[in-house]
Amino acid sequence: MKIKIGNLNVPLLASIGIFLLLFLAGSIMYPSFLSLRVVLNLFINNAHLIVLACGICFPILTGGIDLSVGAVIAMTSMIAAALLKSGMNAFLVIALCLVVGAVFGTVQGFLIQYFRMHPWIVTLAGMFFARGVCYLISIESIPITNDTFYELSQFKVYLLPGYFISLNVLIAILFVLVCIYLSKYTQFGRTVYAMGGNMQSAMLMGLSVGRTKIMIYSLSGFASSLAGVMFSFYTLSGYGLHAQGLEMDAIAACVIGGVLLTGGVGSLIGPVIGVLITGVIRTMVDFQGTLSSWWTKIFVGLLMLLCIVMQVAIVNRDKRTKAKRKPKEEGVEEQVDVVV
Repeated sequence: MKIKIGNLNVPLLASIGIFLLLFLAGSIMYPSFLSLRVVLNLFINNAHLIVLACGICFPILTGGIDLSVGAVIAMTSMIAAALLKSGMNAFLVIALCLVVGAVFGTVQGFLIQYFRMHPWIVTLAGMFFARGVCYLISIESIPITNDTFYELSQFKVYLLPGYFISLNVLIAILFVLVCIYLSKYTQFGRTVYAMGGNMQSAMLMGLSVGRTKIMIYSLSGFASSLAGVMFSFYTLSGYGLHAQGLEMDAIAACVIGGVLLTGGVGSLIGPVIGVLITGVIRTMVDFQGTLSSWWTKIFVGLLMLLCIVMQVAIVNRDKRTKAKRKPKEEGVEEQVDVVV
């Protein structure tokens, strides 16, 4: 029995291989690296980024982008901190923050679809708008001292004595599973991939391109606000400078995870692998001790560049293969016509 691996699945498999190699290298270099504690910390420290990367993955799959996600995290943290400080119920605050994020994304999607504006321009404007809202609320950091919110941030599920995962990890796992289901088993997911493959063809097929595009950015906005709530659990504060550059980390995680920036190709498990790879690199730098934390950015940048080069090579090879196959298929069709 032969197992065929499509060319476009190679980037994801390569990402999984890179993760395993990096983890193996860390285990060889540092004896304490290979432990359940390190693995759990990878998820605990990066849970909000996993949610953010999965959310931004949907616009990328259509050939779009969302640059506002990091600023929406900061805006969410500021709104949450300000409302909690005023005495509002913690669960009501969380619900309100999620609604604000979803509405914010919906507005961006509406502008992109019906005004034919480029996603880069709209979401860049959204990024500045969200940061501006942060500083309208306060130019200083707002600590979160609400008891309920604090208890949620400290919630733990113990897997073994001394080994636990946080509420953020549970939220991230649930969100990833929902995203995988949406992408693989719903009409929404099939339309997303069709739009990324060829927007014109998707429209000619009668797919609801306009509605899906708006829903994509609504989902991205919701994911950003959810990541903002999770980030607030992690930091217990709201601040306008939170999550600066995090949108680039999310995009890098998607690219490293095998999602093509041109759209149409990628799996929702890819961003998770990408986030874990960047987490392993950061952990190795921390274990080393003498290297600056900026080396993490350098290594991630080089790895991202390598992945993009590999993706371009694979896509070009796939196009050449299809181009060579097409004349042969046309020749077969001509032969059949003559015989008939």
